[in-house]
Amino acid sequence: MSAREAMLARIRAKVAKGPEDVRRATVDQRIAQHPRNLIPERGIGDEAHRLAVFTEMMEAVGGSVEILDHMEDVPQAVAEYLRNSNLPAHVRRGADPVLAKLPWHRGGALEVAEGRAEDSDRASVTRAFAGVAESGTIIQVSGADNPTTLNFLPEVHIVVLEASAIFASYEEAWTKLRAAFGEGVMPRTVNMISGPSRTGDIEQTIVRPAHGPKNMHVIVTR
Repeated sequence: MSAREAMLARIRAKVAKGPEDVRRATVDQRIAQHPRNLIPERGIGDEAHRLAVFTEMMEAVGGSVEILDHMEDVPQAVAEYLRNSNLPAHVRRGADPVLAKLPWHRGGALEVAEGRAEDSDRASVTRAFAGVAESGTIIQVSGADNPTTLNFLPEVHIVVLEASAIFASYEEAWTKLRAAFGEGVMPRTVNMISGPSRTGDIEQTIVRPAHGPKNMHVIVTR
């Protein structure tokens, strides 16, 4: 017996016995119902409360949050963040229609490229599908609008997130995802990202980055 066969045998031994059709029906029923797990109270509240909790949790893991009253102010905010971080005035974004319509000329000398991240890119701008207050997490879905490479390749990841898209829990965010893509349909990749890339594997000392951006800056628009 191979190691794989031995592992599967142990799993089968723990599975409840019964007719195959009954077990399959039980699984199908659970999937169809989308039962929710326990929801932490931390993120539950109005939009202002969810934003405050999201900010606290994101900053606790090394990210930064900036709040704007108008989406049109994003280009200036991006340019200022890069300048204050001593980074080139160049970012790459995907084909997201909301980002595409922004007045990027207001960023002054800011250069904006479109497409997947390249090795030379120092910073990227993406638009989050949703945010989760309970853990300060952003949820990104893959596609031409926001290529996954933009989440992980550049050293700085700038995320644009609407305050109305910040939910108290993961369950609410998944409900939005199912509504957007359709029941039983998912994008190729769903990334849940909480802060910049980091690791504490060596002597429990936090080191940034590990396998992704060194810095994450979330621009929340109200």
